[in-house]
Amino acid sequence: MKLKSNDNIRVFDKTVVAYDQWFENHRNAWQSELLAVKQFISGTEEALEIGVGTGRFASQMGILKGIEPAPEMAKMARARGIEVDEGMAENLPYTNEKFSTVLMVTIDCFLENIEKTYSEAFRVLKPGGQIVVGFLDKNGEAARRYKKVKDESDVYAQARFRSPEEIVTLLTKAGFGRFEFCQTLLVPDPDKTETPIPGYGKGSFVVVRGIKG
Repeated sequence: MKLKSNDNIRVFDKTVVAYDQWFENHRNAWQSELLAVKQFISGTEEALEIGVGTGRFASQMGILKGIEPAPEMAKMARARGIEVDEGMAENLPYTNEKFSTVLMVTIDCFLENIEKTYSEAFRVLKPGGQIVVGFLDKNGEAARRYKKVKDESDVYAQARFRSPEEIVTLLTKAGFGRFEFCQTLLVPDPDKTETPIPGYGKGSFVVVRGIKG
């Protein structure tokens, strides 16, 4: 059964310490993901991270603005220097055409309404602005591992992983186009930081950039 939004928030607040520690315990995987996201991120003065979590990605890329529904995660992100608004991805508290970049990293599988989220991201982006989405490919080894332990995990019990084709279909419906891809985690938990490669289909972690026309 899919958890309601408030239940999701409580789960993430309850597991915030373990969630944040994952990045230290799997530093090579995190750094590999970070390098992949950085392929499409530049000029972060007008950037927003939706689902900023504990600020691990935003703080490493100079993104100073985020939105996060889980108060304990927002608190940790603020400690990393991020200005965080508490709110939902499906109802962004920002005016039209405010940002040049919107970033989302591994939150697609937890969203209650992904179509509304992408529509909101489109609304708050300036013409020519970009959305950058990092996600676990449902066909990749990492997502398959998480699926196996869903019943044992408070967090991943609610996850719905998607393929690159599904993500692009949803982004296209929201109005985005001119897509570019890169991928990493050819080994889900590498013993060294991986350099991202173009495309998708080989790596567990995929990044897609779409442009607001």
